[in-house]
Amino acid sequence: MTTTETLTRPERPAVIAGTKPPRDSSAGDVVLAYLRIHAHALKTLEPAVRAGEFDPVHQDSVHQMRVATRRLRAVLRTFGQVIPHADSSPVAAELQWLGRTLGQARDDEVLSGLLRDSLRPTPPELLIGPVQARVQGYFAPRRAAARDTLLEALDSPRYHQLLADLDRVTAGPANGPLAGAPARDVLPAAVQGAYRQAKRRMKRARHAPAGPARDVALHQARKSARRARYAAEAASPASGKQARRFVRQMKKMQSVLGDHHDAVLARQAARDLGIGAHLAGENAFTYGLLHEHEFHRAERLRMHARRQWRHASRSRYRRWMN
Repeated sequence: MTTTETLTRPERPAVIAGTKPPRDSSAGDVVLAYLRIHAHALKTLEPAVRAGEFDPVHQDSVHQMRVATRRLRAVLRTFGQVIPHADSSPVAAELQWLGRTLGQARDDEVLSGLLRDSLRPTPPELLIGPVQARVQGYFAPRRAAARDTLLEALDSPRYHQLLADLDRVTAGPANGPLAGAPARDVLPAAVQGAYRQAKRRMKRARHAPAGPARDVALHQARKSARRARYAAEAASPASGKQARRFVRQMKKMQSVLGDHHDAVLARQAARDLGIGAHLAGENAFTYGLLHEHEFHRAERLRMHARRQWRHASRSRYRRWMN
């Protein structure tokens, strides 16, 4: 990467691709075009990720690079009839590794911000002990360790092999049995498969007992909604406005469930902070307030997710898949 690239934001898909695939394109052409866009985004984000700790302009780059890995992996997993899993599965597995490494660097930053935001409106008389300092002290070393791990990964032969394998897959041709068929005939059915997985997981979450089992089930449902969203994004050049409407609904679903997962993790962090304060001889009252705040926030978001799913799963958003 050049020095100039570290000072610019990643190109938008229209710039990268020149023109989007026409609606009568083959399934292989549409899927490969999507993969090339986000493989390009992943590569161009790397310099900003490396600079992110020192340059506030690039601090969101870790999140954006993680999103690129998720988009790539979702499409490789969903369209196995276009790009055979024998070709894509090893790349998808390595994208999962990279995404998890990026996630470690991102998640602690998000949780730290959530807890600070929760503390901000708390009346001073309820802030008992060095609460802000303990929150900072809890997350700072975790963020530093996660960043070191991330930079080590980006410098590793494993990462560079991933980029080479990604180049190989996106160069084409797509060799799946349906790669040459019209995209509008092939891709919607695959998106429907991803949607059905999300539907099953939402049902499982609805019937799961309250507590960790339900939290895990909702997190799994979020992953499926995200996969359905990105698969529909890839299909949208061939399926048009209806696919884009479905994308918007899955994006809302993903967002609500993501906020729920953040609240669950923040609640766990508040508990850990309270235990640490107690063992240090401090009053843990304020951490109990934080825990309770995140518990109720998670419950509100869970109910919101149920309402959002009822809306997002309406047939009018799914007719294009049939």
